[in-house]
Amino acid sequence: MDIDDILREVDPTFHSIPREKRDLQELTRAWIAERSAPELLPWPANGLFERINSNIKHQIEKVEEMTGDTDPKTNFALIVIQTELERYRYLVRSYLRARIAKIDRHTLHYLSTDDLRSRLSEMELAYATRHQALLHNHYLSSFLSSFPANLQNLNDAAAGISMIETPDLESAVFIRLLKDTFVEVRGVDADGAVNVKESDIAILRWSDAKPLVEAGSAELI
Repeated sequence: MDIDDILREVDPTFHSIPREKRDLQELTRAWIAERSAPELLPWPANGLFERINSNIKHQIEKVEEMTGDTDPKTNFALIVIQTELERYRYLVRSYLRARIAKIDRHTLHYLSTDDLRSRLSEMELAYATRHQALLHNHYLSSFLSSFPANLQNLNDAAAGISMIETPDLESAVFIRLLKDTFVEVRGVDADGAVNVKESDIAILRWSDAKPLVEAGSAELI
């Protein structure tokens, strides 16, 4: 289930909203979710960023065409378009920076399995691969080359203990419920279950909230 399906269930009038506005709403939700989640979320696979980039390019061209026009109405329209353009740019930059920060922090983790690699875009995967190669070469030239060959790997899992640092899936996140949901939670002293109503806000461990978000029953805030 993707975000369009979720929003269609929550708001039947969703598809009466213009495509550009829906894309902006989806980008905003993706940005909030990425900044809130402790691990890297899957790259949007519905062509969202292709449409966003196309819209940014179109707005830049429109600004270039309107620049220099002395008509007051045109100048006002230009200010509105430039403001909207900066909003798009800010969201895209902040979203990508949040993802790159997670990739930098746990590069080996996100390169370790096909499932985790599939969360990255093509450019992010190329970046992560190159970043890790440069880091490993730096460590080799600095100190690893003096170690025995069997101790030079950065992804060793000897004695059942992995060297690969992973995100903290037990960290707390805030979610908003998109439908009435029976939520199972784990506490310090005991586990339990709560019937949470639509639009309620809850704080959960990410490991408990993740299935709800993936199922479309909740969104990160």
